[in-house]
Amino acid sequence: MAPLLLWLHIAFAIFTIGPITAATMAAPRVIRNKNVPALKFIQRTTRIYSFAAIGVFVFGLALGAIMPGGVLGRWYMTASMTLFIVAAVMLVIIDRDLRTAVRALESEDAADDAKVQNGRIAAISGLLSVIWLVILFLMVVPGPTA
Repeated sequence: MAPLLLWLHIAFAIFTIGPITAATMAAPRVIRNKNVPALKFIQRTTRIYSFAAIGVFVFGLALGAIMPGGVLGRWYMTASMTLFIVAAVMLVIIDRDLRTAVRALESEDAADDAKVQNGRIAAISGLLSVIWLVILFLMVVPGPTA
């Protein structure tokens, strides 16, 4: 059972976290270019992959629960799960800002060019990338004997 859960955990991480990161990092450039169709695509992609990324957490939690030695109680597991929840909240904020940017760029008001959302999305997506790297570090470096 553990090899299957590990495989699912890693597969979900690869196939969801990568696209989320790429989409959120591309959003500021698309907003600056005022490309509304591309921005709608990025917003939809971010939302779909964010929901799918819950699988990373679920399968990681299940894997930690069945591993011998109480792995879930270890400091690096607690830190990783906490950071994942923080990242999930940040994805909700990014999704909100993407929706607001789409509305701003679709509006007739030329003064509203979504600069506020552009800056916030850029900052949060950069921080989100760092969080993913810290989680990866915590899952690889301490190892099962830590």
